[in-house]
Amino acid sequence: MKQYDENTIKVFGIPSLVLIERAALAAVEEMECDGLQDKSRILIACGTGNNGADGLVMARLLYLKGHTVQILTVGNRTKATLENKKELEIAKNYGIPVITAEGFLQRFDREKTDKKDQIGTDLSEEYYVVVDAVFGVGLSRRIEGVYGQILECLNALPGKKVAVDIPSGIDADDGSLLGVAFRADLTVTFSYEKVGMRLFPGQSYCGKIVCRSVGIDDRSFLAHTERGHEPLMAAFTPEDLSMIPGRLPHTNKGSYGKVLVIAGSVNMAGAAIFSARAAYLSGCGLVRVFTPEENRTIIQSTLPEAVLTTYNSKKPDPEAVIAAMQWADVIVCGPGLGTGDAAHKLVHEVLKNAAVPVIMDADALNVISEETDILRKPHTDLIVTPHLGEMARLQGVTVSYIQDHLVESAEEFARTYNLICVLKDARTITAVPYKRTYVNLSGNNGMATGGSGDVLTGVIAGLIAQGTKPELAAPLGVYVHGLAGDEAAETYGRYSLMAQTLLEALPKIFLKKEGMES
Repeated sequence: MKQYDENTIKVFGIPSLVLIERAALAAVEEMECDGLQDKSRILIACGTGNNGADGLVMARLLYLKGHTVQILTVGNRTKATLENKKELEIAKNYGIPVITAEGFLQRFDREKTDKKDQIGTDLSEEYYVVVDAVFGVGLSRRIEGVYGQILECLNALPGKKVAVDIPSGIDADDGSLLGVAFRADLTVTFSYEKVGMRLFPGQSYCGKIVCRSVGIDDRSFLAHTERGHEPLMAAFTPEDLSMIPGRLPHTNKGSYGKVLVIAGSVNMAGAAIFSARAAYLSGCGLVRVFTPEENRTIIQSTLPEAVLTTYNSKKPDPEAVIAAMQWADVIVCGPGLGTGDAAHKLVHEVLKNAAVPVIMDADALNVISEETDILRKPHTDLIVTPHLGEMARLQGVTVSYIQDHLVESAEEFARTYNLICVLKDARTITAVPYKRTYVNLSGNNGMATGGSGDVLTGVIAGLIAQGTKPELAAPLGVYVHGLAGDEAAETYGRYSLMAQTLLEALPKIFLKKEGMES
């Protein structure tokens, strides 16, 4: 964003003060839409950068609308940007009251003594809205000292909280907490959302997120020039359902691809059923389930549409595995497979002989984690879909490390082994080696339930079978899967959401895609 801001100013000639004015106006408009009362008392904390300049212009605009506004300056004023200095001068010319950080903290300390630790009682009565414009998206250091004290005091005020661009104290790149952070009810960001606003814990501090245009758009990428580049991160939105392959009038089941699901073990048939059914519901023409003989009855009775190939659970026939793979357009391997000798043999056969895209999930990943070097051998398009625990085993690190380095872990694994990594979490990351990384914004916490991941592998496989390239099918499948979760949550609630309800919701998502075609 800092580069795109600079491009807009230097290449297109839009003055920085114009961009600041537009940002401030957008933030004020969103405050009004969010229920700002007439003649409110408003405190705006402003740092010394251009984020602080946004806050200073907001102070002027709100003051001219008749609100009672006070500016809280935070930071060394001698290091303020030229824009910041200019806007503070203008605010003072209008007579808007200004209080320094030191004065504000002294006032807070005095109230703490007077009110016997009831911090902020009088201040909370004084301010209806508290605005954070202390730091912008460029912050990377830990917040300490006076800055930390100021943010803690602002959080202690019970008034409505508004953050400008991003809450101060949240890393815009990865969403990590930089010591202490402003906890907003509303965050008004500009031109594009920032990754850290959508990763946790960052999103927990943003409240409602609104993105407003201020004059920086895709042209500011300068993608057609040597020094330009497009963003490295992306997220799908509902209109992107149009990327799902359409269905032509003169077709048959062979036109929509064949999915092989190598899944299930003795007494573990459910995972195979979930993946196979999801593939069918996602539009593929045929699904073959390759599973132990013990699962025959339950799969035939539960999913009669599936082509069934069974094997001796103790010793799968390699020739049968290869024949099944030769039949398929895409292979799912791993759901409910177990980690015994049979599972090891199947995983190795797939990695050695597959000539079509492969999705490795669940137990297949646990098998691979014992010998990750097998991924360094040449292979076809490969997608892995680990949750945090599986990823920790694959990389030999702790789950907490993966949580703290979500994007980095997915991208590193994708590049190291030349595969597509779908790292599943509250915000699933899909990393495509040396290409764009996707952050998924659909879905909800009700999807944290057994079988949900099996449904996801089936959705991705169904899209690939119909001709979607794996590098698109993986993140798009994650998005569709999340939309199904949101649809199911509206019907059943998040507490009662199950893998089966996800399957029931999938047709509604694909129906929306059909609606785009009509």
